[in-house]
Amino acid sequence: MTDNNLEPLYALARSIEGIVLDVDGVLTDGKITYASDGSELKSFHVQDGGSLKLLASQGIAIAIITGRQSNIVERRAKELGITFVQQGVDSKASALDQIIDNGFPAADLCAIGDDLQDLELFNHDAVSLAATVANAHPAVLDQAQFVTRRQGGAGVIVELAELVLRAKDRWPHA
Repeated sequence: MTDNNLEPLYALARSIEGIVLDVDGVLTDGKITYASDGSELKSFHVQDGGSLKLLASQGIAIAIITGRQSNIVERRAKELGITFVQQGVDSKASALDQIIDNGFPAADLCAIGDDLQDLELFNHDAVSLAATVANAHPAVLDQAQFVTRRQGGAGVIVELAELVLRAKDRWPHA
């Protein structure tokens, strides 16, 4: 990610103070698996967890906003120290307004999502960088300023963390 052609993207990423994450299709592969006992299964990529912790250690606020409600998401957020979590929301923009009212940065945010309901976040006044995954909905791909090479659930936050931290000259790896 050192190509000079990335400078316009770096200019956007340089100011990022917080990242708003979708879950299904971003932190997971988007599949919802139900066990025979009715419980839900999700798989998270360990590299995403490490990258989210790295971003937080560099002062980047992290939030999760998802349309579904899941104890698994609550558990993963707790493991990663993410306190701004909104689940089961109908309007992701309204949910973002709520977490901003509770102390999340009110500007210079990056939103990463993969499906149509995430476009609300892309158009929110607080969001200056819209990101998505390689296998996102075509309409989301069209509106995103940054598209990961990886598909949802395959460690996409690794790429986003590198972009943001390199832009800020805080990438800790040579």
